[in-house]
Amino acid sequence: MRKSLREVRKKERMTEHHSKAVALFREFILGGQDGLVNVLGVILGIAVATSDVKLVIIAGLAAAFAESFSMAAVAYTSAKAEEDYYHSEENRESTEINTVPKLEEKEVYDVFYKKGFRGKLLNDMVRTIVADKKMWLDIMMRDELGLSITLIHPIKSAIVVGLAAIIGSMIPLMTFFFLPVTTAIIYSLIISAIALFITGAIEGKMTVGKWVKKGIQLMAIGMAAAGIGFIVGKVLGVSV
Repeated sequence: MRKSLREVRKKERMTEHHSKAVALFREFILGGQDGLVNVLGVILGIAVATSDVKLVIIAGLAAAFAESFSMAAVAYTSAKAEEDYYHSEENRESTEINTVPKLEEKEVYDVFYKKGFRGKLLNDMVRTIVADKKMWLDIMMRDELGLSITLIHPIKSAIVVGLAAIIGSMIPLMTFFFLPVTTAIIYSLIISAIALFITGAIEGKMTVGKWVKKGIQLMAIGMAAAGIGFIVGKVLGVSV
């Protein structure tokens, strides 16, 4: 029984490592799409209001770096809060295991009883678990509190999101480095629409599985943001 439980925990740790990689990739995707959509709206509004390509590039770069810093800061504080909460609950559970072990052992029993285990098998599992405090604590965190150990380090999360936001922001902006404003607007919209569809499709594949629907949905949101920027630029651009 001890061997089989340890094998289960080993598989769970491998799953946790995989989940962390997936979570980081998801954060990269989300950071990139947010950076792209926000900067696309900004530069399109500026671009239709003026024919000065330098002004568009300056505004786009300012928006890109401000957006990436803001998103990195939010990612850091969010991941830090999640990490702090997990460890506070972990410390509380560890204290309870040391101070009221019988009560915590009963909770382990109840957890596996609800999973359908009975009799000698259930008793053997409980004895094996409580003999290993690390395993005991992990099971209490996951099965009693429903908390996952797949935490992303706050600094790593901030770096990934900030970098993704910069990369995403450059996608709608890059055409303005090489083309006149009018032509750059057209190509920026085309490239951005394709990038948004691909991003949404990847996100959909990783989550709900409906990648085509998710791709079209994200592309529509991005184009709506571009439309708002276009309208604002048209309305205010008369005096520019």
